[in-house]
Amino acid sequence: MYYNEDATQADVAAQLGTSRATVSRLLAEAKRRGIVRIEVVPPAEVGAGDVADQLTRALALNTVYISHALPTPGPGRSAVDVMGGALAPAVGRALAAAGLLPGDVLLVSSGRTVYEVAQYELVDLPGVLVAPTVGGNDQPEEWYQTNEITRLVANRVNGRPNYLFAPALPGPDLYPSLLNDPSIQRVLHLWPRARCALMGVGAPPLMRSDIPQFVPTESSSLRAAVGDVCSRFFDRDGEAVEFDGSDRLIAVELEALRHVPVTIAVAIGKDKVDSIIAGARGGYFNQLVTDPATATAILESTESV
Repeated sequence: MYYNEDATQADVAAQLGTSRATVSRLLAEAKRRGIVRIEVVPPAEVGAGDVADQLTRALALNTVYISHALPTPGPGRSAVDVMGGALAPAVGRALAAAGLLPGDVLLVSSGRTVYEVAQYELVDLPGVLVAPTVGGNDQPEEWYQTNEITRLVANRVNGRPNYLFAPALPGPDLYPSLLNDPSIQRVLHLWPRARCALMGVGAPPLMRSDIPQFVPTESSSLRAAVGDVCSRFFDRDGEAVEFDGSDRLIAVELEALRHVPVTIAVAIGKDKVDSIIAGARGGYFNQLVTDPATATAILESTESV
């Protein structure tokens, strides 16, 4: 009554036929024993909840998780260098809410954002099978090494990694033989079984200074692309954009992502606002993890249309 109905201690005492002092003592004991818990929610988090609700409606998603504001990068660093620690708790909440059980399949994409998030604790998902969404490439940066990200995420969630030993874009002669390789087939057969996917969202390919080398940025078809997930590109309407050789791409299909029950995109940055909006429009993810600045920029963009 005191907490749920805003009754005074005197009201409670009268209802129970006891003294106000007894009610006060019982309330104190309830707090001490954890029966009653009082939580102070910072104003910033209250505001974040409102923005998350607005963004969920604007993008027609199931859920949006907004992280704390990113810390200010130190000298010589940028937002991408400090985003992992801010985004990881929200990603952990999203994964926890997915309800994954031992033997369920969790797909993870390559990319800088997922790599940085995987440097931090996420959530315990024992026995979950973690598999990459795309083959690897020979660039030295860790965030392009899809098996390394698979290993990191598997360690963070106490899952079992499943590695894909194939290049993302093999040549015409190699492609058929790779598809017939039993070790590669084993991972590809996990894709349709996926219960959850965790993916980054790429900025427009022709605006990026950092992009997988197998992507032919000189291809005229990519001029229409505003973003990608799992190395699959899409235009402003969320429609797939192909490029020369993309029929040989060893990566989960965009259409397949639409059938995964829980698809979590994690992305920040004003350069990705159009990419996030288009990816949501295409239905390639149904949940989003982002930071307050990006969330506000997305809302401003959707409201101006």
